Amino acid sequence: MGTPTVTTTELSIGGMTCAACAGRIERKLNKLDGVSVSVNYATERASVTHPADLDPAILVAEVERAGYTAELPREQPPDERRSLWALEERLVVSAGCAVSVIIPAMVPALWITGWEWVSLALTLPIVVYGGWPFHRAALANLRQRTATMDTLVSLGTLVAFCWSLWELLLPAAGHHGGPAVSDHPLVYFEVAAGVTVFILTGRYLEARAKRRAGAALRALLDLGAKEVALLREGEEVRVPADRITVGDLFVVRPGEKIATDGVVTEGASAVDTSLLTGEPVPVEAGVGDRVIGATVNAGGRLVVRATQVGEDTRLAQIGRLVEAAQSGKAEAQRLADRVSAVFVPVVIAVAVTTFALWLLLGADPSAGIRAAITVLIIACPCALGLATPTALLVGTGRGAQLGIVVKGPEALERTRRIDTVVLDKTGTVTEGRMTLCRVVPAEEENPEEILRLTGALERASEHPIGRAIADAARSPLAVAEFTALPGLGVQGRVAGKAVLAGRPGLVAERWGPLPASLEKALAEAESAGSTAVVTGWDGLARGVLVIADAVKPTSAQAIRELKDLGLSSVLLTGDHPAVAEAVAAQVGIDRVIAGVLPEGKVEVIRDLQRQGRVVAMVGDGVNDAAALAQADLGISMGTGTDAAIHASDLTLVRGDLRAAADAIRLARRTLATIKGNLFWAFAYNVAALPLAAAGLLHPMIAGATMGLSSIFVLTNSLRLRRFH
Repeated sequence: MGTPTVTTTELSIGGMTCAACAGRIERKLNKLDGVSVSVNYATERASVTHPADLDPAILVAEVERAGYTAELPREQPPDERRSLWALEERLVVSAGCAVSVIIPAMVPALWITGWEWVSLALTLPIVVYGGWPFHRAALANLRQRTATMDTLVSLGTLVAFCWSLWELLLPAAGHHGGPAVSDHPLVYFEVAAGVTVFILTGRYLEARAKRRAGAALRALLDLGAKEVALLREGEEVRVPADRITVGDLFVVRPGEKIATDGVVTEGASAVDTSLLTGEPVPVEAGVGDRVIGATVNAGGRLVVRATQVGEDTRLAQIGRLVEAAQSGKAEAQRLADRVSAVFVPVVIAVAVTTFALWLLLGADPSAGIRAAITVLIIACPCALGLATPTALLVGTGRGAQLGIVVKGPEALERTRRIDTVVLDKTGTVTEGRMTLCRVVPAEEENPEEILRLTGALERASEHPIGRAIADAARSPLAVAEFTALPGLGVQGRVAGKAVLAGRPGLVAERWGPLPASLEKALAEAESAGSTAVVTGWDGLARGVLVIADAVKPTSAQAIRELKDLGLSSVLLTGDHPAVAEAVAAQVGIDRVIAGVLPEGKVEVIRDLQRQGRVVAMVGDGVNDAAALAQADLGISMGTGTDAAIHASDLTLVRGDLRAAADAIRLARRTLATIKGNLFWAFAYNVAALPLAAAGLLHPMIAGATMGLSSIFVLTNSLRLRRFH
């Protein structure tokens, strides 16, 4: 029997108010055969892996049976501002009524006879209208025989309100010592009103902060062009960008966004990729160069042929990876979820026990009620549920802005243990293409003239070395009588001179021994693992052109930054040892392993792991994919192949190795933020419960403190937006 195919469905979840809600939805869906689900409270999304033949409508129905709402992804996401406005309206109404209830209760001099009836009238809409989201969720919990934070809030406010109503209507009923003072009954309307307003305020600020936390992803997904000028029969036709198809030609004028991924077929320009990659320096693009959708044409007019559209573009892929990372769960979050799931029932038991103990100690029932209410209010595990997902949300969103795409929270957790970075050479440390490094002239020769004449000659060549020389020279001179000498070099007539360029042996055979200065340059090039081309004209060797896969100008700085993070570096390449040693010496890499085949790269990673090393692998090619998958942390260059990108845990959108150090720093900062959040959330609950049970906290202060703990966690996470 074949393995049943599975698929993943994303659901938008509504009605969650704390981490316990997310846990209940997970438990409900995980009961279905073959279903595995992760619900993220911060993003209000569920990622459900299930058999392909399972109708997603069944998933939606199960979520609704749990007392929440669920929707399949829509082309137009729900407007978050509308729900924020509804919450704001509920808060404004409640706060307006609460002021006149709380101030007289807190300032006895302002109390007048009969004001308790006004307090009743003002508190009723607060408890019913303002607190309805809590009561509705608590009822849903009751039907499911579970309890969440809303159960605590609903119980606390309703007990305060009902006890106060009982005292007001039957003042003698709740006292051991006789009737209450008639002109100032012992009521807690201000508790019911104040707690509701404080928690609504916390929810409102939390919703705003969560919206800000997800702003990076929304901004990323909104980068794409809205319109495109298609080229049809030589005429430009402006259409919505989503109507472009693979193969279409479109025009990008200076200042416009490139509508989709493609290849330049006409024109040359500088392309600003900073919005997508974080790279501030524009990239030159000409005929044959690939360009990425959502980047900005900063120079001349371009004509581009679309190669990827819609969900296949680089922007869409990055968006999916970022969203998947934000929807995942770190190990720390799984622990917090397990704690939250049992915490609420325990708190209810503690509240009941607190009330019973106060009665057994002979205290007034009102004091026991107040202590129990305080326990219910202050123990809400909101901060615990928000500690990890909000930090992940902000950290991965900031990473996307900087051109660092994290596949999941597990990748972030692995970065803290990394002690060794293994680097591929070609395309990672080096440019990945042959480049002219320097021109060494013979005595009394002009290097610019050497490059100008040789570059013109090589422009007619198809060899990669010849193209590197021609690209560096950009010579306008014409070539006549061009002849390619296979395996040896090229010759032709340029500006009236008979020019010859090729292997040293070819030139020496034609024109005799080379000058001593050129022989020295050849030896230096060979020792550095570079390729040398001897060139000259009219019977004389005039200079040596040194060509190599040039080291990226930022690689040396990147290696220094990795070392500053406490990481040792290894250069792992299939290239010649002399070439690898020269590159390693140039950038400061500690160790070189050269001449290794792709399967050998995997074995090298395994050997390091057997030695107790925790290895990060950085690569960009198909030959790196297996090693990236084997490594504890795979980091791919976004300029590399799809195979490498899919096998990695982190993707660096721009081809700058410094981004690897940035990625590790960001991951460690995010983990440190998560730890700080969790410490605060646990410490707050552990410290607050005994104070509440002892009657040392007023219920309103408990409500305010509980809200502030969540706001603290959110604010701490939002600090990651300032990471540079």
